[in-house]
Amino acid sequence: MSHRLANSHYRVHINKEALKFSAAHMTVFADGSKERIHGHNYRTEVSFEFKDFNLANMVPFHEVKAVMKKICESWDERFFLPMLCPHLEITRHDDTSFDFKLCGKRYVLPTDEVIALPVDNVTTESLAHVFNTQLVLGFTLTRLKKHGITRIETTIEEIPGQGATHIQIIDSETNV
Repeated sequence: MSHRLANSHYRVHINKEALKFSAAHMTVFADGSKERIHGHNYRTEVSFEFKDFNLANMVPFHEVKAVMKKICESWDERFFLPMLCPHLEITRHDDTSFDFKLCGKRYVLPTDEVIALPVDNVTTESLAHVFNTQLVLGFTLTRLKKHGITRIETTIEEIPGQGATHIQIIDSETNV
């Protein structure tokens, strides 16, 4: 017989050395200035919260890790481009290259090395949000609800101890 308090819940974490990616970016500032191109060895962590722990609702870690790994592999050794940035001007984009200006400076990069993100700036906050969204889509909202997951937190660290977390509440109204 299981006893639990009315408002109790569980939280599980997935944080493995293999679930990481290396990527380059330039943080843009509101005044139109930016950092130079630089990169990080980003680490990921995902936490799930749920109310009931039982065999039928058990969260399959290997499935979550597979989705995390797929996202990390697709982002690894890429340049992140903030497609919603007001200081970005795409001058040419085709199958071979991205030609763009960011904060007035011109860049040309191979298309297959660019990840065009639906964000206005590439920061750990925006990466955590996009990663979380892709995780939910990859795992599927239906499966998350089936396992009774009520909350997903995705943390992206650019260096140990420095990063950001995006929190997605999963409820009957969620339509990611």
